[in-house]
Amino acid sequence: MIDQGASLQEKGLHWLGRFAPGLPQLLRYDFANLRFDLVAGVSVAAVALPVAVAYAQLAGFDPVVGLYASILPLVAYSVFGTSRQLIVGPDAATCAMVAASVAPLAAGNPEHYWSLAVTLAFLTGLFCVGASFLRLGALADFLSKPILVGFLNGVAISILLGQIGKIFGFDIKSGGIIPRLYEFVSRLGETHWVTLGVGLVAFGTHIASRRIFPRLPAALVAMVVAGLLVALLGLDQRGVAILGAVPEGLPPLRLPEFPVDKLSALVADAAGLALVLFSSAMLTARSFASKNRYDIDVDREFAALGAANMAAGLSQGFAISGADSRTAMSDATGGRTQVTGLVTAATIALVLLFFTEPLSYVPVAALGAVLVFAAISLFDFSTLREIFRVDRIEFTLSVITTLGVVAVGAVDAILVAVALALVRFIRIAARPRDEVLGKVPGMPGLHSIERHDGAETFSGLLIYRFDGPITFFNSAYFKQRALEKVRDAGPGLKWFVLDAIPVSGADVTGLYALRDLQQELEARGVAFVIAGRKTEILVWLKEKGLYRPQMEERHYPTLRQALKAYRRAFRGAEAPPIEE
Repeated sequence: MIDQGASLQEKGLHWLGRFAPGLPQLLRYDFANLRFDLVAGVSVAAVALPVAVAYAQLAGFDPVVGLYASILPLVAYSVFGTSRQLIVGPDAATCAMVAASVAPLAAGNPEHYWSLAVTLAFLTGLFCVGASFLRLGALADFLSKPILVGFLNGVAISILLGQIGKIFGFDIKSGGIIPRLYEFVSRLGETHWVTLGVGLVAFGTHIASRRIFPRLPAALVAMVVAGLLVALLGLDQRGVAILGAVPEGLPPLRLPEFPVDKLSALVADAAGLALVLFSSAMLTARSFASKNRYDIDVDREFAALGAANMAAGLSQGFAISGADSRTAMSDATGGRTQVTGLVTAATIALVLLFFTEPLSYVPVAALGAVLVFAAISLFDFSTLREIFRVDRIEFTLSVITTLGVVAVGAVDAILVAVALALVRFIRIAARPRDEVLGKVPGMPGLHSIERHDGAETFSGLLIYRFDGPITFFNSAYFKQRALEKVRDAGPGLKWFVLDAIPVSGADVTGLYALRDLQQELEARGVAFVIAGRKTEILVWLKEKGLYRPQMEERHYPTLRQALKAYRRAFRGAEAPPIEE
């Protein structure tokens, strides 16, 4: 009876895990991990607090909104996520996209701005959940490494140009690289020197803290030092802008108000935002899962990030993503399970309830310094240099993405970059490598005659390799190239052998191309032969009702058996022996 009850409990947890993968892990929590998760959770909160406030400023919100976006999303992800370590919250790239999407629609109205951002977060969550049900987790792979590097580099430049004015005591209103730089230089005469001094102190403290106290959150140390400087010297009375009063208390839970007239624009932005934040989060989640030897489910991760963003919308926050710096802090301080995220959320909630007054003294220039440092850290020049060495076209895509983010905004730039990447992918798939195989003296097996000097083909026999599927977008190219190789082989050709191993599949158009090629070859007196994937192809043909017994006569399991069959068929003087 006990065993049966235990079995029912396990079945219940398994069923529960299909919808909320993190919940069974929480219910079976090993309390031996608690001390590690507590330390890691508080450490992550120490980093998350200043970052959330700074990123809220970046996205154009009151500081408290960044804290709102750092509580309930962490709880939602802990319940629905499959990563033990991923920490979700405000992210530089996501905040930049939110600002770029919402600012034109709000037309300068702060209330509309907040309402639109909350709605955008909720819609982004809906898109993520819907994508999970459609099992679109593979969409994360559509944002290639060069595009993501270019995107983040563009975000870094945008943040740098947007925040440097705050350190000097004025706001930069222009958009684009050149206009922003021009405005910055032209307004240097307006520099508020006390504000600049505070910003430089914050920046210097950030650098010194990282070097002298590497275990302390440098952003928090910089903001504490700058805040103390303002409070003790009364610098707010001398024109230094500060955050001011931060409302205490937990965020109210309510559905966002959907501005119907702006809904169509928000839907498009939410789709692009969902793709970007998911791709970025999966890079972080996969890297830490690989490091710590566990697996994540990308489709369920889509749903988890959707739930986290919907939670952000419900708690009056903005869209969030996976946070690599906070995830790294969790890993470095010993966080073992998703309880680390719950501890982080609880710590931030306690700050909102009891410790909001000290936040009011944090100078805006210090937040700008923290964001400038984050921008410098975000710019990945070394990877860009590696991409340049490996593939110039991919490097060009990365640079186009970077310039596009700064020039036209994050959402439009990422969509253009994805479109360019898809065009390149289609071009590669539509024109895959093809080659004629032959023997190379002193080397076993068959090799491309184009890539090996001294390679020899076989008299009367042509072995052709097509490195890709034969489908509607390349079937004509396949047939054209195959016939070109036949013409190059000359009039003595007897067998045309297609190496089927690299041919990963064929659609209806591809099958017609194969049939047409066979008919044209037969009209020239050349036999069409297939080598490789025999069982797989014949089973597929039987399932589709296309199988004919004669198809097996010219289909061999391997190239070696096709060569042996050719030697048996032509034993006369006109066909010399073939070495295997």
